[in-house]
Amino acid sequence: MPTQTESGFPLTEEAGSPVPDGGMESIERGFREVYAVRQGLHQRHIQMIALAGTIGTGLFLGSGQAIATAGPLGAFLGYTIVGLAVSGVVLVVGEMGALVPLSGGLIRYTEYFFDPAMSFANGWNQVYLYLVAIPAEIVAASVLVEFWITVNNAIWITVFSILVLVTALVFVRFYGELEFAFATLKILLIIGVNLMALVITCGGGPSGESIGFRYWRKPGPFVQYLGIKGSLGRFLGFWSSLNNGVYAYAGIQNITIPGAETRSPRHAIPKATKRILFRILLFYVLSIFMVGLVVPSDDPKLLYLSGTGSQSPFVIAARRAGIRSAPSVINAVILTSAWSAGNSNILFGSRILFGMAVHGHAPAVFKRLNRFSVPYVAISLLGIFMCLGYMSLSNSASMVFEWLRDIVAISTLVDWGITCTVYLRFYYGCKKQGIDRYRELPWAAPFQPYFTWASLTFFVLLLFTSGFTTFIHGHWDTQTFISAYINIPIVLALYLGYKLWKRTRIIALDNIPIVGLIQFYLCQEDLEPETPPRKGLAKLNILWS
Repeated sequence: MPTQTESGFPLTEEAGSPVPDGGMESIERGFREVYAVRQGLHQRHIQMIALAGTIGTGLFLGSGQAIATAGPLGAFLGYTIVGLAVSGVVLVVGEMGALVPLSGGLIRYTEYFFDPAMSFANGWNQVYLYLVAIPAEIVAASVLVEFWITVNNAIWITVFSILVLVTALVFVRFYGELEFAFATLKILLIIGVNLMALVITCGGGPSGESIGFRYWRKPGPFVQYLGIKGSLGRFLGFWSSLNNGVYAYAGIQNITIPGAETRSPRHAIPKATKRILFRILLFYVLSIFMVGLVVPSDDPKLLYLSGTGSQSPFVIAARRAGIRSAPSVINAVILTSAWSAGNSNILFGSRILFGMAVHGHAPAVFKRLNRFSVPYVAISLLGIFMCLGYMSLSNSASMVFEWLRDIVAISTLVDWGITCTVYLRFYYGCKKQGIDRYRELPWAAPFQPYFTWASLTFFVLLLFTSGFTTFIHGHWDTQTFISAYINIPIVLALYLGYKLWKRTRIIALDNIPIVGLIQFYLCQEDLEPETPPRKGLAKLNILWS
């Protein structure tokens, strides 16, 4: 006979019991947080955050570096391949997140489907990532202001830090509305610059010169990377663009982190997830293709790291075509993108820390909520580390700061690899327990498990070759080597250390609590009514439901 927990959902002995670290009470304790925080994010918020929330300097500025090192075709292939691999990650995150809509995202799924020790290791890996990523975005925003006015950067670092903190500490609905506005601006900018590139390449610019595929012929579709001649140099240039793609797509899988604060998450999360391919094709792949048409890969400004919108390949294209009004507009939207990324990072980082505290993987003080039902202690910790932004005020410290940002970028690959591993455990757990994913789960990702196996293989290969330039004769760089590989021993040390301390075990496929989670989903299904069908002009809205 099924029993019933305090939260009101039944659990049976067949539901995957026992579960390490507290048995089924671990699941009950986790789901109680849904009632502690406020579900202030609507479907349009979560879908727009998924659609454009992580678009930022990686696309608007980093795409220029990708073209300079790999050529237009190399950069296009690099962003396309990484985009396809990452879409597999987002699809499986959406499947698990629809079933387990709790704050923390992947670290919670790892707790239930793989091993609490890995949940602990990747959780602190992610916290570390956001502790450094947030000040990095704040510094980026402060430097972008220099496009118009030059004052001490400490002023703008302070201003943007306060703005990000205030946004994070108030009701999550305010964050949702702000990100909704920022996402709209980014989408409009991407559409605008792609149309501008199309007009320029067709000869509609002030100069009236038609470009076509001129720059694909000369200087050519690929670049001889590091001066290495022949096909090897062209291949290495293409391979280097994969790292640019990873940086540009970083954070794209985080749509389920605020799951407990999303209204009707089992409907909102799948809808946001299913738009991922549309987002990647329209915003990333099309953009890198269009900019490769209008800017030659040997333009020296592509590698001039000015830190402002003048580095953007779209600004370079506008100036080459004689369009004078574009730089200020593009820089303004890139500025909001950096601010938006800071907001997203503090939301994701604080919810991961809150989720870890709920399960005892972080001090209990991080579970505390303020009057707006947001984890203010977790946010405060991230706020303290915003002071790292002041390191950029001196040249020597700025070099250290850039080194830390490189380390954070590679941790994204570690996170994606762990995501694929956790999902494969979940998938084979369903198979072992005779669960029909398409009939019994809130939503099931397509092309599984083949898509996930392909993505995992690609991420592992990319992780171990991320510092390949250091192994080329005459190109050894200690900073590059450490930033490329230090995350591997750190995560392993966290994982093995917690495993030895708590003596955890990898959860057997028979014991993964999938049945119990499905039972809770069935009990809550009536509380999440399906969105009514759209009428009139609303049917033309392809961005959110």
